[in-house]
Amino acid sequence: MKIEVFGPGCYRCQTTLRTVEHALNELNMEAEVIHIDDLREFAQRGVMFTPAVFIDGALKASGRVPKLEEVKHWLLEPQKRNTEQSER
Repeated sequence: MKIEVFGPGCYRCQTTLRTVEHALNELNMEAEVIHIDDLREFAQRGVMFTPAVFIDGALKASGRVPKLEEVKHWLLEPQKRNTEQSER
């Protein structure tokens, strides 16, 4: 899993990074967490407001700091989908 946090390094962006890392720790999961602060990359990916969070290329939040429970939900989504598909 690849998690990208877009932001210039401000307090809200740093808080978002810590929230993502905290969620990963609580769920005992590992992921590649990348902080992107390049404005050109923001433009290429369509990020208009920071912080922004992408998980495996999908935009999950933009312009706000996500709550811990919300991030945990995002992290567990692929596992839930796999479980549902295997039950069919």
